[in-house]
Amino acid sequence: MRLILVRHGETHWNQQMRVQGGDMDIELNETGIAQAQRVASYLAGEPITAVLASPLQRARMTAEAIAGHHGLPVEVDTRLLELRLGTLDGLSIPSLNTTFSQFLAQRWQTEAASDPPDGETFVQLQERTWEVVEELLRRHRPAGTNTAHIVQSTVVLVSHSFVTLAIIIKALDLPAECFPRFRVDLAGVSVLEFGASITRLVGFNDTSY
Repeated sequence: MRLILVRHGETHWNQQMRVQGGDMDIELNETGIAQAQRVASYLAGEPITAVLASPLQRARMTAEAIAGHHGLPVEVDTRLLELRLGTLDGLSIPSLNTTFSQFLAQRWQTEAASDPPDGETFVQLQERTWEVVEELLRRHRPAGTNTAHIVQSTVVLVSHSFVTLAIIIKALDLPAECFPRFRVDLAGVSVLEFGASITRLVGFNDTSY
């Protein structure tokens, strides 16, 4: 299976550099709509067989633009919601003097938080999002072959920055703590290929289109 991971386009909160987690349902702004249209055109030539999306407007609107080129419905899955951040929603990122990912990692480490009362951890996010990937692999992964490079179906999953990182890091069997070392831009496109015996990251955070 070839899994194309797309982050949603810009919202007003992205423009204002404010934190927006899984409880914030904010639609795309004009720039975000244009980004969705561009990424949809970029993926128009791909042999896409399914399009999945987080239920939040910013992801769903981006997914609908992509699916429209292929005559496909958008399968909405609540497990693809962005990381739930509780009281951190709306926080000004420039006020942190660090990246938000680094801020989160330091906060979780300081608080030794395995179950934040106002949100969830990166590992908890990985657990729920990986369920979606496992289901897709059962539906689309090639069977009955030991050839590592064979790819059968191409599926697009439109979600959020932390969701994208959670899936990539899990797929590559990297430690969860390394997530602050990666960045996913708005409308960034990443690609994982799940072969019979190996998973490869063949594209990451592509916004060249």
